[in-house]
Amino acid sequence: MHLRARNVRCRIAGSDILSDIDLDLTRGSMVALVGVNGSGKSTLLRTLAGLRAPAEGTVEIDGKDLYSLPLRVRARAIAYVGQEETPPQDLLLGEMVAMGRIPHRPPWSLGEESDRAVTLRALDTVELAHAVDRRCDQLSGGERRRAMLARGLAQESGLLILDEPTNHLDIRHQFHLLDTLRGLGCTVIAAMHDLTSAASYFDRVAVLHDGALDTFADAADALSPDTVKRVFSVPATQLTDPATGRAHLVLGSDSAGTRAHSENHA
Repeated sequence: MHLRARNVRCRIAGSDILSDIDLDLTRGSMVALVGVNGSGKSTLLRTLAGLRAPAEGTVEIDGKDLYSLPLRVRARAIAYVGQEETPPQDLLLGEMVAMGRIPHRPPWSLGEESDRAVTLRALDTVELAHAVDRRCDQLSGGERRRAMLARGLAQESGLLILDEPTNHLDIRHQFHLLDTLRGLGCTVIAAMHDLTSAASYFDRVAVLHDGALDTFADAADALSPDTVKRVFSVPATQLTDPATGRAHLVLGSDSAGTRAHSENHA
């Protein structure tokens, strides 16, 4: 699914949070949204998901104005998983994840057998299929996070919008999730706190700074040492993983990395 935002201005309580945001997400691409705390990442994602209309500008999905589409059509096109969402405690995990199928059901439908298959597949993707009949209030913090991601996957939408998807996940599940997103084939935009993961796993990176889109480019260019230093006030060194060819961002090691490189070639 193709997402396009033009001249978007986000305003909260009469104050501009972001302005002049231009984004173009090609079908099937993965884009990381980064910035310091309070830079407007969550606000922008909610605007792109159709949950908060922009004060100015347009958001289009496959050439159609997002905010002119019926809510059910939006829900089929876009799956959004917020940063602090938690599953209702009184539902079974399978019941909660199956809620992601609601946009695909006829009105008043209780679901079909195919919905259960999709639900189980989504749970299996986040390694929670074994807990399908467990109450949500019995899940750990990391399991709850994975459960909400499973609900988003169960929507089977062409665009997946995630706010800090790796929060509360241990390192293995972080890597598993990012590898899974890469294999989905849908368009993904995710707010990321971890710059190293943003550099390694995403095609492009959008950097928010001072109320605007500072940079939107390929990951290696967007998270250059100069940009990281200017936006995040942290020195950085870019390396290439010889096994995968992926860019790897080492933070806080600018002088150390330069010194080691010089010593190795002395």
